[in-house]
Amino acid sequence: MNIKCVCGSGLGSSLLLEMNVKSVLDKLKIQYDSVEHTNISSFSKNGVDYVVVGADVAPALDFPKERMIVLLNILSKDELETKIKEIIKK
Repeated sequence: MNIKCVCGSGLGSSLLLEMNVKSVLDKLKIQYDSVEHTNISSFSKNGVDYVVVGADVAPALDFPKERMIVLLNILSKDELETKIKEIIKK
């Protein structure tokens, strides 16, 4: 499973998302191939299974909505864990 964490312009918030995603996946014992971060202008959907993104950036991203983990609070590991469970553990 390949996951991309995407932020609007810089790479700071997407790096934070990447670290949190890895932490939550490890906690839930979900296997993954890669978790990487990028900004929206560098994003490529090729080979990406899921995207983790803030609600402010999600509408501008060209990616299937059913495979997007959209966060209202990108700092909340609880929200991230809940949404990962909903989408990935199906």
